[in-house]
Amino acid sequence: MDKESKKETLVSVIVPVYGVERFVERCAVSLFEQTLTDGLEIIFVDDASPDRSIAIIEETLSRYPNRKSTTTIIHHSINKGLPAARNTGLAHAHGRYIFHCDSDDYLQHDALEQQVDYALSHEADIVWCDWYLSFHANERHMTEPSADSPDGALQRMMCGAMKFNVWNKLALASLYHDHHIRFPEGHAMGEDMTMMLLFLHAKRVAHLPMALYHYVKTNDQAISRSHSANNLKDLDHNIQRVTDYVVKKRGNSFDAYLGMLRLHVKLPFLVSGRRDDFLRWHELYPEANRWAMANPYLPVYLKMLQWMAAKRQWWYVKLYHTIIHRLVYGIIYR
Repeated sequence: MDKESKKETLVSVIVPVYGVERFVERCAVSLFEQTLTDGLEIIFVDDASPDRSIAIIEETLSRYPNRKSTTTIIHHSINKGLPAARNTGLAHAHGRYIFHCDSDDYLQHDALEQQVDYALSHEADIVWCDWYLSFHANERHMTEPSADSPDGALQRMMCGAMKFNVWNKLALASLYHDHHIRFPEGHAMGEDMTMMLLFLHAKRVAHLPMALYHYVKTNDQAISRSHSANNLKDLDHNIQRVTDYVVKKRGNSFDAYLGMLRLHVKLPFLVSGRRDDFLRWHELYPEANRWAMANPYLPVYLKMLQWMAAKRQWWYVKLYHTIIHRLVYGIIYR
């Protein structure tokens, strides 16, 4: 990285904080110990957390005096929700690039330097990296696909082959600010689909084939365990928001992929092993079921799972859950 680049604030890391006292010290340490020593701004947004999360961050920061001048803690007087916390961070960010980190996850020590260098060397507006699915005692390297264009990446996200999550992507701040892109306050379920809107304005994107982010699997946020009527309304709001935005920017050229996106977002209902979730899968976006075997990026076993579900073959869905989720994730990765 050249000296001129180091003089500016290169990266603003936005970290929403709420009820994560068990995890947040590890997250904070991973940020304070980043090899990107110059040009790194860290913004913690306290969303009126009811526990000791903020006190832990402050105690941890006291051990890293070199980070104090570039670390900010912003407080919400009331809990506003995850999208609002992300927007608060964006409003206070000064960096050329934005990176979102969830406060119960953590980064490799060189994650930000690697991504910034890759973005600069490839002249990329957005860079995404591989990641680790981290369990209590094991973790799995999760490989993301490459794409030679922003639209190619967008198609892969809609098809479920590439994560649209906020946490493994470094994006130019101008993509947010120039196009007035913010997270959907009051609609938390599916809020990270906002990242897809950025790709519609990017000129060049790049995949960094290194696992740099640790996504900690706790199951606390599984969609199948959060299927209240309000959460499903939020999900539908965000699906429709993406659909309207894509149609506005690309016309009807993404119609098939938008159908596959609907099929993808309800997939978690098929992997819970519960019959009521299986029935809910049928109720949600039934018009998308026709795309079950058409997805060009999805593995055959997932295509088959969705196709059999569309045929109401509960026995197959149950068998899939037993083999994949109880054996693989329940015993091997635990």
